[in-house]
This record gives sequence, structure tokens and C-alpha cells, in this order.
Amino acid sequence: MAIRKIRTMGDRILNKVCRPVEEMTPKLRELVEDMLETMYDAYGVGLAAPQVGMLKRIVVIDVGDENGPYVLINPVIKETSGEQTGEEGCLSVPGKSGIVTRPNVVTVEAQDINMEPFTLTGEGLLARAICHECEHLDGILYVEHVEGELHDVNYEEEDDE
Repeated sequence: MAIRKIRTMGDRILNKVCRPVEEMTPKLRELVEDMLETMYDAYGVGLAAPQVGMLKRIVVIDVGDENGPYVLINPVIKETSGEQTGEEGCLSVPGKSGIVTRPNVVTVEAQDINMEPFTLTGEGLLARAICHECEHLDGILYVEHVEGELHDVNYEEEDDE
């Protein structure tokens, strides 16, 4: 496993549409493991393959629930409902965040690491992450949805007291 370089806004690969995964190969399994390691190293909750330079329809998400991490191969959002508005950031837009409105409940169909089909329904943060990461696969960054302006994120130092 390895930590991969996260591509940042302005890198043209982030605006390209990804290709479907036809079969799981050892190289793609390694990519998934690297994506998870890279996401955790960067303290993210999701990462899409184009963010590490690969134009494949692969997403990893971990929102800290008991069922994660999630690996979604060839995800397709099938149903959405409700609405949530809140802060959103992206590992490809470091140090910035903005207000984005997303569905509150999302159902996605995908394949797992073994290319077995499954359906996942997420609510709240998981729904937000599914939408955000799936848009990466179509070359869309969250900044296109920001209401108002992007603003700087301040990471406060924790006291050890």
C-alpha cells in the first residue's frame, strides 16, 4: 500500500469523465487500498479515483459509521430525497470550504471490491459523501455547487491539557 498524491483543483484530470471498471485486477485492488490509505492520511471521508490521477469509476468513503469503509465500483445514484445544507470541503480543494445543498437520503447501486452488485442507502453525511464522490467521476467539483463564496478553513490546534 502507498499514499498517492492528491490532485488539486486546476489539474485537468479532475474535470474528465471516468471509465467504468470492467473487471477487478490486482492493480485495481492495489489502487483501492492506496485510495483508502491516502484518504485516511489526509483525514478525508471520501476519495474518488481521479483525485489520485486514475480515470476509473471507483470511490472510497468512510464517515466513521459501523459499516464503513465503503468501496463503490461503478456507482450510480438511483434515488434521492430530502435536503440538507451545510459546510462541504474536498481534499482536491485544500484549505477551503463552502455551503452546499445536497439530498439528505441517497440510494446508490454499485459493485464491491469483488465486483458483486449491492445497493447502499445513506443519510446525512454518508448521503453527502456519496453525492460528492460520485460527481468526481463525472468531472464535477463541489465548488460548482457552492452557495456564495468559498472560505478558508481554520484548523485549530488542540490543547494537550
